[in-house]
Amino acid sequence: MPTYILLSTLSSQGVQTLKSNPDRLREVNSDVEELGAKVLHQWACLGPFDFVNVVEAPDIETISRVSVALAARGSTKVQTLPALTIDEFLATLS
Repeated sequence: MPTYILLSTLSSQGVQTLKSNPDRLREVNSDVEELGAKVLHQWACLGPFDFVNVVEAPDIETISRVSVALAARGSTKVQTLPALTIDEFLATLS
């Protein structure tokens, strides 16, 4: 299944939501699954991005729906990147 990297940065609203309800972070993973994708890995970061998520989705339409739905909440800004394993990448060079 295709893999995507979601880089997210919390807005002021998102920081307040996380502070008042830390469990909301895990609830978002359920929301992603309801939209047809699955969070495989999730990390909190320091620096320009607050979170890095590795997500599987069956197609670009599904991950687009996920990205728009998350960003539409106003609590986070999301950058979505398609990801290939090194073997997949090397196969494209042949």
